[in-house]
Amino acid sequence: MTKDNAAAVDDLSILPFEKAMAELERIVGELEKGSVSLDDSVRLYARGKALQDRCEKLLAEAETRVEKITIGENGAPKGVAPLDVE
Repeated sequence: MTKDNAAAVDDLSILPFEKAMAELERIVGELEKGSVSLDDSVRLYARGKALQDRCEKLLAEAETRVEKITIGENGAPKGVAPLDVE
């Protein structure tokens, strides 16, 4: 892995959902095996938590893009509904 690629992987703010999820799944697999040292487990857990946070943020952003605010009869917002893209 080149230095630029390593930096991109370390910078979670640019990691797309699919890559973040794949790395998170790999980390979970390693932790479930129980064959890593305590120090490595702590490091992997911290990375996994950061990846989980990134995935949740990307999912929330996607959800926001596909929802619209619904307006009640009185003109006040009453909630959200799926965005009708048709």
